[in-house]
Order: sequence, then structure tokens, then C-alpha cells
Amino acid sequence: MFTKFSLKDYNFKLLSLVVIAICFGTVLINSADSSFTMRQIIGGVFAIAVILVVSVINYDFICKFYTLIFMGNLVLLALVLLFGVEVNSAKRWIVVGGENGIQFQPSEFAKLFMIIFISVMLGRFRDDDKINSFRCLASFAIASGICLLFIVIEPDLSTTVCLTLILITMLYVAGLSYKIIGLMLLFLIPTAGSFLWYIQRPDQVLLKDYQVARIMQFIYPSQYGQDYSQQNNSIMAIGSGKLTGKGLNTSTIATVKDANFISEQQTDFIFSVIGEELGFIGSVILIAILFLIVLQCLKIARSAKDSKGMLIATGVGCIIGYQSFINIGVATGVLPNTGIPLPFISYGLSSLVSLSAGIGIVLNISIQRRKY
Repeated sequence: MFTKFSLKDYNFKLLSLVVIAICFGTVLINSADSSFTMRQIIGGVFAIAVILVVSVINYDFICKFYTLIFMGNLVLLALVLLFGVEVNSAKRWIVVGGENGIQFQPSEFAKLFMIIFISVMLGRFRDDDKINSFRCLASFAIASGICLLFIVIEPDLSTTVCLTLILITMLYVAGLSYKIIGLMLLFLIPTAGSFLWYIQRPDQVLLKDYQVARIMQFIYPSQYGQDYSQQNNSIMAIGSGKLTGKGLNTSTIATVKDANFISEQQTDFIFSVIGEELGFIGSVILIAILFLIVLQCLKIARSAKDSKGMLIATGVGCIIGYQSFINIGVATGVLPNTGIPLPFISYGLSSLVSLSAGIGIVLNISIQRRKY
């Protein structure tokens, strides 16, 4: 179950980058809303402990239970729909222990659980040189589709999009042929156009009204921007920080944060706090830290001893990379407004703990990497 290793084989570079990111996030959350600080500190300490413990558990042992992990994931997602707490017309959270109990978001853990399951499944097909077989692609589509369906019903469109990108990337890295990729693009491009046309119809049933409004705001900002100004305020906050920012914990009405122009700034729009208070320099430093974490994951993936290890490390790197891109893209107006946490930075213990468990597995893959 546990991996025997020498300290010289332990990837302290990746561990240090993640710890720095967690500390960075705690400081920013304290500045955004100090009422969340203590919970984030406790969550950060727990997350680091999770990394250290999981990193010494043999990932081969974890992967043995990939079917149970997949079934458990579906059970948790089903429980959300049955007994979840509804907030803003969405059921995404389960509360354990009464009203003041522990609240967690299964869709955050679903990303890691699906990465483990899909990695083992694709790893076996890859080792048998059957990645492009109908059986492999059908198995991948069914397993992914069931999980994504549960998440989109909540509804949690941002997690659905992010997880879809992660799983497709893993399939590509596993060895999907370019011929199949071309055929998929021929199908997906007109489908995307048809989807955009359909959601603008008054009788459409695929998306909630607020989700359609956010997409329309992105496509037609002059027409919808006045009614949905959260992103505009975020852009204004980031721009107001200029080169060096206004400083942490700035408490004047001149700041977008303290003027309450952006709600829940400690979560989905945490990057606006970074831009406003730390400026361009602070924003670049944060992006560099997250980028280096992704690079470390991909480097470990290249040297993994087997296919499933390579795919798990790739998947975890994709979580951090894609979520960072989506979160920052939304905060800067590059992407439509959708809620997704900035890895290790935003307040949200479900995201923090699940990502930390993923980093722990990647560290174990690094310990067992191929020696050249």
C-alpha cells in the first residue's frame, strides 16, 4: 500500500509550488473577506496533510479500486440531486451533520475520480494498442457521458465544460488518431453552431435563463452588458490595479472590492482581487506559479512508469491548467461568465482538498518514475 522511497526521489519542487499557491490564496481570501480566513487556514493545513499522506500511498493500490471509485462517484452525484442543498436554482452541495455541518461539493471530487477511472481504462486499451477501437471509444463515451449528465443536471455548466476538456485531452494523450479527431471536429463544429442557435429560442430547455444570459452577454456585450455587469466590474477592478496594485487589505470606497461592485469575490472572481490589490506584477507572479505547477505535472507524466500514471498526471495538470484559464478568462472578460474556482487560490474547501489529493497522487507517480 505504501511506497518506499528516498527523499532525493521526492519532488519537493512541486510540493513547494503548491504550498506557496495555498498560502498565496489564503492571503488573498483574507483581503477579499476576512470572515473566511480561519476556515481557509484550517482547510489549507488539512490540504497539505492530504498531499503528504496521499503522496506515500502507492497509486497502483488506489487504481485497483477504479471501478469502486467510479461507482462511488456516481452515488455521490446522485445524492446531490436527491438531497443536495439548493442555492441560486442549483443543487451542487451536500451538507453532513445538520445545518451547521460539513458542506462539500461532489462535482469537485468527480473530476479527480473520473481522471483515475478513465486513466486505468484508457491505460489498458493503450497497452493493448486498442485506443482507436470502437470498444475503447464507446466505453470512454458511455462512462464520461453518465458522469457529465449528472453534473449538467445540477446544473453545473462550468464543471461540465472543464471536465469534458480534461477527459478529451486525456483521450488525445492516450493516442487517439488524428483521423478520428478530424471526424469529431466535422461533427462538433456544426453542432456548436446549432447549439448557439437553439439556446436563443424562447422555448429552449437545455439551459437555465441565467446561463443563456451569460452566453449572450459574451456574444453581444453592448446589448446585454448593462444587465449583467459582474464581469465589467471585474475588468474595471483589475485595470485599476495598474502595475503594482493598491496594496492588500485596502479598505476604501475607491476599491471595487470594498464598494461591493463584485459579489462573492473570494471565490469565482478572486482574480479581480489580485489585479486590483497586487497589480499586473502580482497577477503575473500568480499565473507563473500555476503554470509551473502544470509544467511539473506534465514533466512527471512524461517520466511515469506506466500508461495510467502518465494519464493521471496529465489529467491533474489539466484540472489546474483549464480551471485557471477559465477562471482568469471569466474575470478578464475573455470567456462567458461562469463560476469555477481558481485552483489553490479561491475559497472552496472541496476544490482545495480534491486538488491536493490529486497532487499527492502525482507526487507518488513521480517517486516511482522511470530512471534514465
